Amino acid sequence: MAKKNTEEQKRLDSHYKEEEDWLHWGPYLSERQWGTVREDYSSNGDAWGYFPHDHARSRMYRWGEDGLAGFTDRYCNVCFGLALWNGKDNILKERLFGLTGPEGNHGEDVKELYYYLENTPTHSYMKHLYKYPQNAFPYDEMVAKNRSRDRKQQEYELLDTGLFDKNEYFDVVTEYAKASPEDICIRISVTNRNSKAAELHVLPTLWIRNFWSIRDMPFKPQITQNTKSQTPSVHINHPYTGEYNFYFESPDHQLFTENETNDQRLYGQPNDHPYKKDFFHDTVIQGKYKLARKKKEGTKFAPHYQRNVAAGETVVFKLRLSKEALDAAFNEDFDTTFAARYQECLNFYEGINEIKDPEAKAIQRQAFAGLLWTKQYYNYEVEQWLKGDPKVSTPPQSRRQGRNHNWKTLRNHDIHLMPDKWEYPWYAAWDSAFHCITMAYIDHEFAKKQLLLFTKEWYMAPNGQIPAYEWNFSDVNPPTQAFAALQIYKIERDSTGYEDIDFLKRIFNKLSLNFTWWVNQEDKRQNNVFQGGFLGLDNIGVFDRSSGIPGNATLEQVDGTSWMALYCLNMLEIAIKIALVDPSYEEMATKFFGHFIFIAEALNKLNEKYEGTWDEQEGFFYDKLVFENGTFQPIKVRSIVGLMSLVAVLHISKSTLDRLPNFKYSVNWFRKYRKENLKYPVIQEYSEDSDLLLALVPKERVKIMLNAVFDEKEFLSKHGLRSLSKVHEKTYTIDINGTNYEIKYEPAESESSMFGGNSNWRGPVWIPFNYLFITAIKEFRDYYGKNLEVEYPKGSGTILGLNAIRNDLMKRLLSLFQEDENGNRPVNENHEKIYKDPNFKDLVLFYEYFHGDTGRGLGASHQTGWTALIANMIHEIY
Repeated sequence: MAKKNTEEQKRLDSHYKEEEDWLHWGPYLSERQWGTVREDYSSNGDAWGYFPHDHARSRMYRWGEDGLAGFTDRYCNVCFGLALWNGKDNILKERLFGLTGPEGNHGEDVKELYYYLENTPTHSYMKHLYKYPQNAFPYDEMVAKNRSRDRKQQEYELLDTGLFDKNEYFDVVTEYAKASPEDICIRISVTNRNSKAAELHVLPTLWIRNFWSIRDMPFKPQITQNTKSQTPSVHINHPYTGEYNFYFESPDHQLFTENETNDQRLYGQPNDHPYKKDFFHDTVIQGKYKLARKKKEGTKFAPHYQRNVAAGETVVFKLRLSKEALDAAFNEDFDTTFAARYQECLNFYEGINEIKDPEAKAIQRQAFAGLLWTKQYYNYEVEQWLKGDPKVSTPPQSRRQGRNHNWKTLRNHDIHLMPDKWEYPWYAAWDSAFHCITMAYIDHEFAKKQLLLFTKEWYMAPNGQIPAYEWNFSDVNPPTQAFAALQIYKIERDSTGYEDIDFLKRIFNKLSLNFTWWVNQEDKRQNNVFQGGFLGLDNIGVFDRSSGIPGNATLEQVDGTSWMALYCLNMLEIAIKIALVDPSYEEMATKFFGHFIFIAEALNKLNEKYEGTWDEQEGFFYDKLVFENGTFQPIKVRSIVGLMSLVAVLHISKSTLDRLPNFKYSVNWFRKYRKENLKYPVIQEYSEDSDLLLALVPKERVKIMLNAVFDEKEFLSKHGLRSLSKVHEKTYTIDINGTNYEIKYEPAESESSMFGGNSNWRGPVWIPFNYLFITAIKEFRDYYGKNLEVEYPKGSGTILGLNAIRNDLMKRLLSLFQEDENGNRPVNENHEKIYKDPNFKDLVLFYEYFHGDTGRGLGASHQTGWTALIANMIHEIY
């Protein structure tokens, strides 16, 4: 359906026409800057240890800022976030707490309750919920309990502590509504869910990122009291953003300090003045305001409100950040703006998809909201980071040859869709591609710009490699960019009628460089079977595929080869779409067609010497170790590594072929002179007067593999496809040069420490893989129609067509987030009782991955990034 021309859509259009900058301000503040690679200036690369949570309140950041329910300009110059104190905590709550990688029994893990409720593409309306306990926050308990648990045990979560069992908490709702691009209304509503009154301190905090300590500025920014305004306010003067006014209702105190490091607390060195970054923490918790009253300006400011909130009462705090000098910041216009923007938010999403099911509609809107809330300003200039800042720190010489030292051309200074702003507050190249596919439904221009960003010369390396993620930019993530580009193009075409061929040309030209890098770097034996290494699947292998293959062997990876086959087909499809309006691209279509044929031929060969990865007896593709002496050893693990081969498929219609005579000639030539040489042809059932199907797996092998895919004793679960077959409930072991390696079905958290142990690909359901598979089924369906039907599920006796199977798979995935007949959502399996409470009931979290049997949410709890793909499926289901 076409998008409706709603008020929010008009704002979005106005922004991209460069009439008004509606995206200047947004939720771009990180939720965790501490413990990141950017802030690590250690000699040994211990990012978690070098800048721990305990330092965050007292130590200035170099490359960004973080906060709670935060808001900032696109370059993170002026920041706003929430600070709270319940009168019992030993820390002023200015940021979310969680475990570091070494502390958690499954790696890093945020230990807070917060939810992204609403957001629009221009951030004209945003809503965030934070649940703040009224008793002391269990910082030490969370660390100790999780440290005491091994990898076979579940993580100890905040809801397990009992803090919320008696409703002894506050619901803190932070809302933003833009009256104009430079006039942001802020409303904080605090509700006491307890049956007794409770104390709360609220400090809506405004601060300025510290550049003055590390580099020369035209002048040091300042926040100063504004004594001339009728409404209490402060004035911000910043050389980069200009001047703003920050309005607030009369507080108990007005607190100023400097966003600078407390050297005395951290290093035992005397401070030059007492007003440091943690001054509010000391002042509020100690209740000593004498020193605070003396300071009337600074680079960090908060109006301080102390309230005793009655049982069930809601108290509201109003604030406003504006370029304008306002006589009455909180008149009727303030509340009217909120009411209008909220209704416009609802209208916008109604215009995206006319879903009748209210629950599905609410799930989709929360998915979109979470995706938009994961936008974050990301700054990392590797060469400067390696050199250090002479005014502040000079890193040890060892860093010059340490992490990311060969990425000196990388200069990131942009807004990114993050996987999770606390657990993964940095981009990962293949995650970002999936994020853009969902973003295309609500802001296709942002999706296109985001995807193109990775191909810019200050991102992509000169040799064509795309940076993976900040812990190791040189690692290899799956090449999903071309796939994402096509999905974005199709979503925009279907929703607006516009076919953006210019976008396809731009991404195609740059990805051609990246494709060449893959061919040169990852096909070591030049036989069209690719290695790839890590490929984002953490512990999917029996050994770490990134750090040395046992026995000095080469690992022929089915998934590496499948990704390259899919990459070929994506580039082929893009070239075809461009060639239909620009015939000069027809030759490129032929080039990628030929690449695909050779890759498919190599993957499908029988075991002639050591070629091919198909096991004829077991009907599956397996990775293969090839040793220096020419012998080989298959690794017979039934996982998505083998299933990835099914994803590389493309249907090309006869009408398209007829419009591209040179390409059609090439197809016919290959059919005539190559097909007869292939044991298992990949140009299937093609004649000159029919459609063309290109598939990495031939039809007969597709049928064999689908028996495993749709078997509930193997890959098919109640909630989607598992990443590892349940046949491996019995541990699979393999001896490689005298060393035993093993893998078994682990449906929940990882029992392996590989890649930090914070993700698990040995059994759980992952939505992006399911999305790829569902997309592939559509290509098979478009070609075969009713000529390919299979038993689904295996053993049921029910024969279904591919369209019905595709729809059922999407519904299984959606069921993760829906209430079942007992009113429980599978994602909440461990905490069903609390999520039946009216104040929890409609809150949905979009986890990183899901239990392979029960659907329980696992891993990062706010990874709406690629888990937001469920919104795309809802769009198709309804």
